[in-house]
Amino acid sequence: MASVTVQPHLVSPVGSGRRISGLTIKTDLPTSSFPDYVDPFASSDETVMGSPTVMGVANRLVEKVIKADDPGRHPSPQPTHVSYPGMPKVNGNGHRVLRSATVGYVAPEFTGKKEQKKLVKEYITKCGWIPEALIEEQVAWFYNELGIDDVYFQVENPEVVAKHITSLYAAKIAAFSREDKREEIRLDMEASDHAIYIDTSEPGKTAIDGPRYEHRLESKYLDGNDASKRFRVETFRSPGVLGHSDSKATLRCYFVYQCQFVEPNADPKETRLEVISDRMFLAKATKNTRQIYQDIIETSVSRTGPVIEVFDIEGSREKRLVVAFRSRTARGMFSALSDLYHYYGVTSSRKYVEQFSNGITVMSIYLRPAPNLDAKYPPIEESIHQITKEVSLLYCMPQTKLHNMFASGELSLQETIYAHCVWVFVQHFLNRLGSEYASLTAALDPKNNGHAEILSRMKKRLRTETFTPDYILEIISSHPELIRALYASFASLHLKVGPGFDRHSIAPTPATEVLSDARLKDKITKDVTNEHEEMVMTAFRVFNNAVLKTNYFTPTKVALSFRLDPSFLPEIEYPTRLYGMFLVITSESRGFHLRFKDIARGGIRIVKSRSKEAYSINARNLFDENYGLASTQQRKNKDIPEGGSKGVILLDPKQQDRAREAFEKYIDSILDLLLKAETPGIKNPIVDLYGKEEILFMGPDENTADLVDWATVHARNRGAPWWKSFFTGKSPKLGGIPHDTYGMTTLSVREYVKGIYRKLNLDPSTVRKMQTGGPDGDLGSNEILLSNEKYTSIVDGSGVLVDPNGIDKEELHRLAKKRQMISHFETSKLSKDGYRVLCEETNVTLPTGEVVNNGTAFRNTYHLRDSGLTDMFVPCGGRPESIDLVSVNKLIKGGKSTIPYVVEGANLFITQDAKRRLEQAGCIVYKDASANKGGVTSSSLEVLASLSFDDEGFVKHMCHDAQGNAPEFYKEYVKSVQEKIQENARLEFEAIWRENQQTGVPRSILSDKLSVAITTLDEELQHSDLWANEAVRRAVLADALPNLLIDKIGLDTVIQRVPDPYLRAIFGSYLASRFVYECGSSPSQFAFYDFMSKRMSQIRS
Repeated sequence: MASVTVQPHLVSPVGSGRRISGLTIKTDLPTSSFPDYVDPFASSDETVMGSPTVMGVANRLVEKVIKADDPGRHPSPQPTHVSYPGMPKVNGNGHRVLRSATVGYVAPEFTGKKEQKKLVKEYITKCGWIPEALIEEQVAWFYNELGIDDVYFQVENPEVVAKHITSLYAAKIAAFSREDKREEIRLDMEASDHAIYIDTSEPGKTAIDGPRYEHRLESKYLDGNDASKRFRVETFRSPGVLGHSDSKATLRCYFVYQCQFVEPNADPKETRLEVISDRMFLAKATKNTRQIYQDIIETSVSRTGPVIEVFDIEGSREKRLVVAFRSRTARGMFSALSDLYHYYGVTSSRKYVEQFSNGITVMSIYLRPAPNLDAKYPPIEESIHQITKEVSLLYCMPQTKLHNMFASGELSLQETIYAHCVWVFVQHFLNRLGSEYASLTAALDPKNNGHAEILSRMKKRLRTETFTPDYILEIISSHPELIRALYASFASLHLKVGPGFDRHSIAPTPATEVLSDARLKDKITKDVTNEHEEMVMTAFRVFNNAVLKTNYFTPTKVALSFRLDPSFLPEIEYPTRLYGMFLVITSESRGFHLRFKDIARGGIRIVKSRSKEAYSINARNLFDENYGLASTQQRKNKDIPEGGSKGVILLDPKQQDRAREAFEKYIDSILDLLLKAETPGIKNPIVDLYGKEEILFMGPDENTADLVDWATVHARNRGAPWWKSFFTGKSPKLGGIPHDTYGMTTLSVREYVKGIYRKLNLDPSTVRKMQTGGPDGDLGSNEILLSNEKYTSIVDGSGVLVDPNGIDKEELHRLAKKRQMISHFETSKLSKDGYRVLCEETNVTLPTGEVVNNGTAFRNTYHLRDSGLTDMFVPCGGRPESIDLVSVNKLIKGGKSTIPYVVEGANLFITQDAKRRLEQAGCIVYKDASANKGGVTSSSLEVLASLSFDDEGFVKHMCHDAQGNAPEFYKEYVKSVQEKIQENARLEFEAIWRENQQTGVPRSILSDKLSVAITTLDEELQHSDLWANEAVRRAVLADALPNLLIDKIGLDTVIQRVPDPYLRAIFGSYLASRFVYECGSSPSQFAFYDFMSKRMSQIRS
């Protein structure tokens, strides 16, 4: 049911001009809000070409910009399109000029309007709230003066219209109770399918303390999570001011309507307006407005970012700004655009938000100089030029924690978003542990479990309690002058302008002196009031000095990315130095990409949070988790040419349903920094302080398996020459080898499980097994399908499944094949002692009589229970550090581990110190870096095939056809990959087992020692004389490369096509791993000589 709220703010009856019952309107404009219609593009022969403006603003080139064959102006691979101001055009300035400033939409005439007005008067008279003598004037004012079109009157019934008129009149009467007599009328009416907002505001100014109706309609209608309910918006400003002659206030009206699409479920690539449009839009839009929308939508469907165009209006300085982007990708964009043009002294007369069922949103805004503003604002042409440039930046971050500083004019948009980015940076990298922690670490013995536990607890507390995100934000917000100075330093280094522009003409912020780093340091010291403020603001300097390149100033982008020099990281916390580091910030997420070698590979995962508390924990641990995952990847990649890398994307608390959008922006913004920018005005060259070409190799991980194909195709569309190898794990139609389909990671894990059984002569069918990560996941489902143990418990995202007598195998296999959680398990197949507890359940009584109060808490801690039901524990899923130095004590009773064997399939499930405690208690532990390396081996061989084949050969031999049929080569290649995974796993298992028996060193330590020994020797071999020896080089590569590739392509062709650094890495990693697996992690100085002597003799023979 609709509700009407009237704010008790009034219009003073005092003033000059036209008097309408308590409301004074000052206007020289005609009463009619819709003058006679003039076709703005009446004839192509009569198109009026505007004269060049002061800035040479290139606002629109309908045919030339969108449909030109010139690749510099039609870059389909690019993420964003801008009809870019200041670029020279053919035919004068090349502008297409709209011939009418008032049309673009023409509402269908409401034939019942006269009769409705009569009924409205009758209802008002009956209610008696408005004096009878004033009813006629009030109704006429509402119907004729406010500029409301006929759609409103056709949608609303007479009673609702009468209530709106009465409410507005009540607002006027309430003015007499105000001391300041300020003229304010506010009304909101919200229903499930439409809404109306009327507000009083001064053109060109954002009312920070007002009702913020634009924010309200965004959160309630435009940015809602229900994709099936989409809304269009019309808003306009009344032609006259309210109140006395000096008043500047006018009425702003907003009308929101639920869309009624012609085809609600249109294909995302569909562009025909008659298919994808809302019916009201089709009824109201003029022919030429439709053409404008048609053109911009056709461009938008091939972009990941916004399409931005501007139109001149003949005979006026008014401009029409049109912005199109994919729905769900820019929450808060509507209100943020208002703040943007207000910042430049511009106001809007009309605004429209149109939704289309192919997933495109188009905003159309009519802009003109705001009246009666100070002379500090530039001419409209310059303002529009800057607005057009900044829409792309605004799209990246429509709303930030510091947005009010921009809306109030305290900081520019660039300064505000820069400060937001550094705020994110500070949360992760402010040195919160301090020198005292370093001293304590040096004083204590990390091998002493008690000391290690104290250090672990202290580290967590220092990071959690010292600087919270809100406290950091409070400090930043209190220093706008420092933000301005620090941003000026950042911009002076990274802002690069193209030909035809001088730096002054596109100054990103009001003139600010650029200070040296030393002077910035002094200024910070002088301006702050305490040590905490100095630490936070100094972190801005750290950020500025760490940025090697950024897409911040490129004209088109969808997110902000920064390539950072990782040397600022404290060695005590991050002992192994990173090779490369990227920070990406989007409107939905934040994320990192970290790597330990130039050529490195690792998956990209998306982290979701079930609650605000979970998000806080995930955010606090984000970088450390990413660093740990990349470090683990570095160790597990010892058998392959690539080093270790990892990418982690953390979704913001209110963006948990925006995983795809966050991933696409993350990938695209990183590509901005990897690919050369060669399209002026679209992708300008960036300042590159790194100075070297970089290539990243990525793969699927948590919550990204279904997004890999998009990333591969997008890299190809953006012109990346390495698109075939950019992502592994892609679908077979793109030549990928899916890990889950072929159980690649599980094959490696199983070799370690089977190795333990083999060494200890255990019958697998009698081994009781616990597994985290259920039948719905890659590793969990394949572990179930390939194993033959007696499952006694499984924990997954939905809950806990337990049966001491053994969980029914057939039912488990059914779930694993369907990839379903244990919530779908048929509980009738449990024994009398079995049970299932789901996360959402409470107060569940187990067969033992124990009562589970909270299902989620039970799920989160079940793996720590001393159930007496587990011989083998295989974590196949779960959050990192699920078992740490504190919680591991729950698995140790009387100095002995309650679980005899653990093979860590999930990355970082158990912390290193917890593994050592378990081994001290007698548990046999094989850690993640050894056990689950099968996936990386598969990915590496997938990359090798993509590098070895040319495009034609790759499609012929590696890509499935349209019917899903695999080439014969592909089938055989997959088998060879599986065999290689099992071989590498057996070699490492035997090496660790043997060395543990000989030395007594814990297996979790030996795993790292083997990794370090291999990677160290690998680097040495790549640059040794052995590589220079052609006979040795060819012989080693012939052994290391898959026989199938050599037989199909030939060794010489593979060597010719695969980049030299990659071949060196293959050579080094193969020789190093075979030597270390054979001779151990600490061989004698003569061992390698003997090892190579045997190989040399084989070569000579």
